Amino acid sequence: MVTDAYATCLEIARRHYENFPVASRLLPKSMRPHIAAIYAFARGADDIADEPGRTTDERLWLLDAWQDQLHSSPRDAVFVALADTRDKFDLPVALFDDLLSAFRQDVTTTRYKTWDGVFDYCQRSANPIGRLVLRVAGYRNAKCDEWADAVCTALQLTNFWQDLAIDWERGRLYLPEEAWAPTGASVTDLDRGVITPPWQGAIGQAVDRTRDLFQAGRPICDAVQGRLRYELRATWLGGLRVLDRLEAVNYDVFARRPRLHRRDLLVIALDTLFTWPATPPSTTRF
Repeated sequence: MVTDAYATCLEIARRHYENFPVASRLLPKSMRPHIAAIYAFARGADDIADEPGRTTDERLWLLDAWQDQLHSSPRDAVFVALADTRDKFDLPVALFDDLLSAFRQDVTTTRYKTWDGVFDYCQRSANPIGRLVLRVAGYRNAKCDEWADAVCTALQLTNFWQDLAIDWERGRLYLPEEAWAPTGASVTDLDRGVITPPWQGAIGQAVDRTRDLFQAGRPICDAVQGRLRYELRATWLGGLRVLDRLEAVNYDVFARRPRLHRRDLLVIALDTLFTWPATPPSTTRF
């Protein structure tokens, strides 16, 4: 039963497109099922929070039911696998509760006034994933958590800027008002699907801030051993590569969603395996 449950989680991880590797072959084989279980849990909750056609109350009820399975005898395959992973690695249930609190916030909160509000969200929506990965790999220390938090927040912010147009269509805007209002940007431009110079300036400043976070978290890529080191390098390089793509289109995410292509993946693979740490983190090569 547990073996079948892990197989289900691995299939969920494989069929969802992501910019960054999820339970990829770079990970030690022994870790992949457990990372897939964590991912499947988060993916399921995220899908509930974003599910179109359901009311706010319905989505919150479904998230409550998701959390009930987390704290009770598991029935769904995802939770069967997750319970086994939690037991094997003594994973704090609070980290999973943090993830669910962020997904609930996605249902009820559509705008942010300050960076502090955005970072508080990232602390619960992204940072638990990094800490869970580290614990599955056997790393439990405050410095590694700090570096992982910086990278996970940077990855979350990268996704926000990359998906700004998609999120706006859903009624959400993660770029805080204190970032765009001083530039003279107007949300009416977003309603028209236009990224004006003020918006370019605001997003550009947000991208710079995101790059700083990637730099702050870079030591985690060398603080771990074995295949996980290459997984984290590839993830780190992939995040910066998406930011490069954003800059290349002048942040016009309505005209084109920046994403990684085969050539990008080749460059990331080469840098991960052969040129790290010599490759400058902000180098753009198309």
